[in-house]
Amino acid sequence: MARQFDLIAFDWDGTLFDSTAAIALSIQDAVRDVGGTVPSLADAKYVIGMSLQSALRHAAPDVPDEQMVALTNRYRLHFLKRQEQVTLFEGVLELLDQLTASGHLLAVATGKNRNGLDRVLDTTLLKGRFHATRTSDETAGKPHPLMLQELMAELDVAPERLLMVGDTTHDLQMAVNAGCASVGVSYGAHHFDGFGPFKPLYVAHSVAELQRWMADHS
Repeated sequence: MARQFDLIAFDWDGTLFDSTAAIALSIQDAVRDVGGTVPSLADAKYVIGMSLQSALRHAAPDVPDEQMVALTNRYRLHFLKRQEQVTLFEGVLELLDQLTASGHLLAVATGKNRNGLDRVLDTTLLKGRFHATRTSDETAGKPHPLMLQELMAELDVAPERLLMVGDTTHDLQMAVNAGCASVGVSYGAHHFDGFGPFKPLYVAHSVAELQRWMADHS
């Protein structure tokens, strides 16, 4: 069966890695440390996928600008303490193997920063599996389309041949803004009830379900 897409771009946290809880709790701890109003767990999860600065500003609107560096540093400290809790979702390696075998290009489009992504790629079984990656600190953060536009330019792929896979409305809005199709996953940061306005082709409730859909539709 002919491929419908040439390039599959994955979000990272909440899509490939089970990191939602670690991120949200670290945001709460960081805001508490600097004396801000601690966001609810739902509000802390909502900002996952944004660039770190945008996420913290949104999650902690009452923290003054002069404390944002301290807030960022405290977040990084708390997240690093939880790093061992962050693991690949079961089935991710098999999914990537399947897509590679079928001739797809693979990319990452993430709200992580470059140092953070490279550190994880260098210490996991994902090293060398992606043809290109983009992080929020080297391009525009989600939902701005620049991240996907740069990936398409680098890999010479047209918008209609790119599929974005993500767990948040930020991912799906970015795909809309870039003129690309998307698939949502419900096991990450955002509840899938909010995915409808972005018209994802499918919403997968597990990596295994995503793999089955990809086998037939990607």
